[in-house]
Amino acid sequence: MAHQLNGLFPRSLLKAFSVLIFIILLKDVCNGQPQLIGPSQALVARAGDDVILPCHVEPAYDVSTKTLEWTRSSLDPRFVYVSRASQELEKLKNPSFKGRTSLFVDELKYGNISLKISKVKFNDTGTYKCYIPDLEKEALVKLVVASVAATSPAISLSGIDKNRGGVVLQCESAGWYPEPELLWLDGEGKLLSAGPTETLRGPDDLYTVSSRVTVEKRHSNNITCRVQQRNTNQSRETHIHVPEDFFEIPSSSSSLIIGLAVSLALCIMLLILSVVVLLRRKKKHMMKTNRSPEDQTDVEGAEVPLRKNQTDSGDAKGSSEEARETEQLNSSSSSTKTKKQTSCCPLTSRRKLLEEQQRREEAEKNLQDIEAKLSGNISQAQEDKQKMERLRNELDSTKQQLQQEKKAAENLKKKLEEKNRELSGNISQAQEEKQKMERLNKELDSTKQQLQLEKKAAENLKKKLEEKNRELENKLKDEKKRNEETKEKVKELQQEKKAAENLKKQLEEKNHELSGNISQAQEDKQKMERLRNELDSTKQQQQMNKLQKGDIILDKVDRYGLYICLRNTSSEDKMMTGWEIKLQIKDREFIIYKFQENLKAGEGLTLNGKEAMWNSGDNVKISLISNTGEEHRLN
Repeated sequence: MAHQLNGLFPRSLLKAFSVLIFIILLKDVCNGQPQLIGPSQALVARAGDDVILPCHVEPAYDVSTKTLEWTRSSLDPRFVYVSRASQELEKLKNPSFKGRTSLFVDELKYGNISLKISKVKFNDTGTYKCYIPDLEKEALVKLVVASVAATSPAISLSGIDKNRGGVVLQCESAGWYPEPELLWLDGEGKLLSAGPTETLRGPDDLYTVSSRVTVEKRHSNNITCRVQQRNTNQSRETHIHVPEDFFEIPSSSSSLIIGLAVSLALCIMLLILSVVVLLRRKKKHMMKTNRSPEDQTDVEGAEVPLRKNQTDSGDAKGSSEEARETEQLNSSSSSTKTKKQTSCCPLTSRRKLLEEQQRREEAEKNLQDIEAKLSGNISQAQEDKQKMERLRNELDSTKQQLQQEKKAAENLKKKLEEKNRELSGNISQAQEEKQKMERLNKELDSTKQQLQLEKKAAENLKKKLEEKNRELENKLKDEKKRNEETKEKVKELQQEKKAAENLKKQLEEKNHELSGNISQAQEDKQKMERLRNELDSTKQQQQMNKLQKGDIILDKVDRYGLYICLRNTSSEDKMMTGWEIKLQIKDREFIIYKFQENLKAGEGLTLNGKEAMWNSGDNVKISLISNTGEEHRLN
């Protein structure tokens, strides 16, 4: 190789040397053990979106030639993504992930092995493992896939609880995944005691939840239905205001009053019927007492059987009012008969007349008692009738009031449903905007994470480059010093060369002077041979002196003992046949190289040092041994 010397190392050679050092330093691995780093919290993604599972090696480490695995233990087969030397092994992948998983191949050399999953599904939820078999390092990443179309809760009026005097509300929300929980809250944010939550799972794996709650007047009229999913931090809620008119419900005493009024009406009707029957019987009795004497003669003919009936009724002790009336009629007829028969049987008729009078008096008393009782019952019946009329009026007014309240409640329900529809429309629009914002935030977060990873990798690379630049600067300073030393040695060699040329001129002059005489020439020839021998010994001595002064220099020594670089800094070729390089490491000595040919001017020689490996902290002595056995220390 022809290089132009200007007192310094050739620039092209210096540049090549700097690039070589930079590449070697760039491939050096840090002494610290690399670790796989994953996210500390679970990742949440919406169904149908793309998601990145972060995983990187710290400190940055080139894994482009390694085997990389992404697995999920709940799958069979468990592999989500497998690559060897940056080539994906599609056959090992689970069929559900074919065409949906990929790595950032260009960033593998920086240690970034994050996995991208396209169009995530609900069954992608689970814990994934990022694993490098060669390093035996792993990191876990938890993924939760949430639904996109979760609707806001819809509150409706289910009914009225008459026993508790409260309003029954129903709340329902659909389109959730994973399964959410439903809560009822009052105006102060306190939980309300509600019935069990009903959960339905549809064919699209989405959940629909519903629940009912009874709101009493002691609660705040502002009620909130909230549906939330803690794992995905999703929450939907709807508010409703229940007017106080809904709580003004007639108490259970009104039904008791109505029942009593109906039973009282029935009793009054029975009393009226009994009074009518008695009055009719009294009227018949009056008609019988006012009959003509011909009718009485007919009665006398029937005296004996009537008396028999009287004795029978006396034995029965007036068991019925009809028997008493018959007895009175018989007594009246018997009294007329006794008047006609007094002349024949005075004693018997008088006794019978007294008995008839007593019976008549008793009958009259009984009739008076009955009339008094009937008058009292009639007045009581009239009062009861008035009360019934008042109760009926109150009942009608209550019915009208209830109908009006029912109409008002229906109107209010319609208004509430209209407001709920309006609110649901506004809420759905707000949810869509919120979903857009969440998607944008997720994209921003993923971009931030990616930028942070790139930033960390760039910072690590920057630190390494700064360290390598400092090392290169130090080595360049050393090279400058060596170049100055080489320049001084070149000047010395030029002076020695001039001295040799002067000596050669003197020899040539002597040869011309001795050319005339052959014998003298032979003698001169012998002298010349002696001079040549002396010159050769002088040259060898000069070479020895030059070596001692640093013609052959130690250019570079690898700190891990891989190689040694020598360089001939002189402008002449060096006869190195039979020379040897000796290393001394602590108490050991090694001959690592024996020269078989000359070392040309300006060229270098790289020797393999694997036979005598040493560490960066060992004290290594490197010496050059000439063919005469003389030893010259190079460092």
